[in-house]
Amino acid sequence: MQLNEVKAIVTGGGSGMGRAFTLGLAAAGGDVVAADVSAEGLAGTVAAAEGLPGTVHAVEANVADEASVEAMTTAAAELMGGVNVLVNNAGIFRDSMLVSVDRETGKVKRQMSLEHWNQVIAVDLTGPFLCTRAFATQHINAGSPGEAVVVNISSVSRHGNRGQGNYSAAKAGLVADTKLWAEELARFKIRTGAIAPGFVATPILEGMKPEMLEKLVRGVPLRRVGTTDEITCAVKFIIECGYFTGRCIDVDGGLTM
Repeated sequence: MQLNEVKAIVTGGGSGMGRAFTLGLAAAGGDVVAADVSAEGLAGTVAAAEGLPGTVHAVEANVADEASVEAMTTAAAELMGGVNVLVNNAGIFRDSMLVSVDRETGKVKRQMSLEHWNQVIAVDLTGPFLCTRAFATQHINAGSPGEAVVVNISSVSRHGNRGQGNYSAAKAGLVADTKLWAEELARFKIRTGAIAPGFVATPILEGMKPEMLEKLVRGVPLRRVGTTDEITCAVKFIIECGYFTGRCIDVDGGLTM
């Protein structure tokens, strides 16, 4: 698929990597619906897209809510005259160890809450399921002759990262679904791919204490964090390469967890 043919939904498009993906596709001539729970964030993305070759639309949506996802997909198809790309980017963190022990008593003083487990799974794993299901249904029912592409944003944490049991499980599951959906949807001309970013310069990472960030970077062979533009390169590759499906690309500076 050529980038100027793109009619994309980018979830989490109101900030961070989602905003970068939205602007990158619009800069290449594609039309994009940026979807997010934050109206303020979406307004910022639309403003940043002014003057680009492609058009950016804003749709408020909660990827963890079935009705909201269905409405988002319908709205996107109406705004752009169809949808042929979905970037499942929306995600949240609720970091905590499974159990934390008091050093003095040796007893468990804190556990990862069920609420935090469910919140992350709902947005980071159930969200992509709902969005991909709605996207595939829209594409198939529209009888579109061309191909369609789903890009799932996983994470290097899919290998397992201490304090991120909920997030790691969601991101590992998303890679598994990428392979599964590639097999199930190929006959409908829908390809799927995943990207596993390492540490990327986003507002979340930039908000870390300098000493903490420096410690993280020491584990990266390239000795730096990635940029949102570098992750966008991988998104564009998956969209453009017609023989790519069912695989995950690590864009992590060589980091091994």
